Amino acid sequence: MFLKIDPSSGIPIYRQIMEQIKYSLARGALKMGERLPSVRQLSLDLKVNPTTIVKAYSELEHEGVLHTRRGMGTYVSEIRLKIEGAEKAEILRGLAERLVVEAVQLGVDAARVREILEEMIARYFTGEEIGDS
Repeated sequence: MFLKIDPSSGIPIYRQIMEQIKYSLARGALKMGERLPSVRQLSLDLKVNPTTIVKAYSELEHEGVLHTRRGMGTYVSEIRLKIEGAEKAEILRGLAERLVVEAVQLGVDAARVREILEEMIARYFTGEEIGDS
């Protein structure tokens, strides 16, 4: 698993780790049931404090993305998507609202937001990319 941390991004390192693990899952680079590096190994690889890795793994476990088997390691959850349709829709609405709020704060117009969403949909749902990334 390849993660890249940018200490100057303004995004907390544990959040960067979380987002990159989710991204790897969405892209298929990580599979359900796959074992992740140990906290110690990942902290050495990324040159970050082990508590940062623990926080990222714990948050992802709380979200249902990961699960820990005591003495065996941390794995990508195989049961994370057992959520009903209405609940999924509500989760997506919350994420969409966060995206729109951020876009407004950045001064991005609605047409550009739609364009970017279409690029992401094409990339993740069909494997194709539209325009520049």
